[in-house]
Amino acid sequence: MLYRSDLGANIKEIMVLLLLGSNLGNRQLVLREARINISKNIGEIVHKSSVYETAPWGFNVSDLFLNQVIEVKTRLQPNMLLARLLEIETSMGRLRNRKTYQSRIIDLDILFYNDLVISEPDLVLPHPRLHLRKFTLIPLNEIASEYIHPVFGKTINTLLSECKDSLVVNKI
Repeated sequence: MLYRSDLGANIKEIMVLLLLGSNLGNRQLVLREARINISKNIGEIVHKSSVYETAPWGFNVSDLFLNQVIEVKTRLQPNMLLARLLEIETSMGRLRNRKTYQSRIIDLDILFYNDLVISEPDLVLPHPRLHLRKFTLIPLNEIASEYIHPVFGKTINTLLSECKDSLVVNKI
């Protein structure tokens, strides 16, 4: 639910691109629940990619991930958006260990907040590793192939073609 304090009178609706991921539990159901929570607490989902399955990136476990990119219309400022996403993760059972990558029931990442560039201790936008990960770029390319990365000045389609990630990403 959007609270009035989040909706400044001069705050316009912003388009954000989010990555959803899960490798624990009923992964399809988890992604569906995350989308419902985002609709209730963040804003209207206006586009969503297909769901893709891939091996974990950056650590080894046998549980494969399901990933999806969604485009959301929101009035939340970036830090409030991040806070709400973390609340959704926690409410869905996510336990965080910032030291290492690990399996997780849900992972919600902000990929882009319009063309905003932020570098703060708790928030970096655009997502600093999205260009290195096919599990992010492939679903992102499906719904925003011509979007230009505000730091690299390249389209998502170009970033995908340049990505050296060798993990297989399968559409399901």
